[in-house]
Amino acid sequence: MARVVRFHRTGGPEVLQLDDLPVGDPQRGEMRVRVEAIGLNRAEAMFRSGAYLETPRLPARLGYEASATVEAVGEGVDGFAPGDSVSVIPAFSMNDYGVYADTALVPAYGVVQRPTGTSAIESAAVWMAYLTAWGALIDIGRLGRGEAVIITAASSSVGLAAIQIANSIGARAIATTRTRAKAAALEDAGAAHVVVTSEQDLVAEVNHATGGRGARLAFDPVGGPQVEAIAQAMSHRGVIVIYGALATAPTPFPVIAALQKALTMRGYTLFEFVRDQERLSRASAFIEDGLAGGRLKPIIAKTFTLDEIVQAHAYMESNEQVGKIVVTVPQRP
Repeated sequence: MARVVRFHRTGGPEVLQLDDLPVGDPQRGEMRVRVEAIGLNRAEAMFRSGAYLETPRLPARLGYEASATVEAVGEGVDGFAPGDSVSVIPAFSMNDYGVYADTALVPAYGVVQRPTGTSAIESAAVWMAYLTAWGALIDIGRLGRGEAVIITAASSSVGLAAIQIANSIGARAIATTRTRAKAAALEDAGAAHVVVTSEQDLVAEVNHATGGRGARLAFDPVGGPQVEAIAQAMSHRGVIVIYGALATAPTPFPVIAALQKALTMRGYTLFEFVRDQERLSRASAFIEDGLAGGRLKPIIAKTFTLDEIVQAHAYMESNEQVGKIVVTVPQRP
């Protein structure tokens, strides 16, 4: 039996509960893993509340990424063996699999070897953040040395990963935050310029930071009305990548700025490339090299235990954190 976090109705953090469920043996293409730590993601809170890209099939599991140890592998699984330290990466639907548990079945295509030298907590904080940021900045955006990228909601784990990736290739990260409370943390994280949007004009600040050229790339999980200001802050032929929908208001298409500047605006999630083995291999190599060289290092905001999953989700929705929230999973005797 495994302790598994599920929700039987959509709603706030309080709908999460721990159920004892049989795990079973891995089927073809699957493996069974003992979970050590879980990285929390905003997408999971949206799935729990019924506001995600897909509707949960109730009772539903949760969880895209974790660090774990392989217990058993199913037929057709190569390159892994019981005892291996691994990372589960976000490559599947939570209607099919979920890693909020002490033991879980996961698809082999969603598992990689744990990066060398990373702890269980660190490795649980790597993959959603760095894969998402790599896909937008490197694979799609082709961000280059000396170019500027606007990173909104930059205190999130993905935003901080984007700052680190930008710095690692010699680009300049312009980080935004709504209030002054997180500005110093973003400067400490390596942002070249921080814009407090409740106090400062985004367009003026970006123009100042770029010598009037504007940013060639924007990386935004919010959407909503601020997209108009982002568009005004872009350079000619700039690219706006929207990877979330945190804003409750509609997201306009900034048609005048798009026409004047020949802008590209596109939606993006990491699921467009994580099942592409060649692109995933390139992303993994970039991330593992950055971790080994110290250019990339996940920032942990706070840790909870599996028994505290309701409190962990409430903290995630408080927006107080800077970095990744990780849930540790003590093993039962």
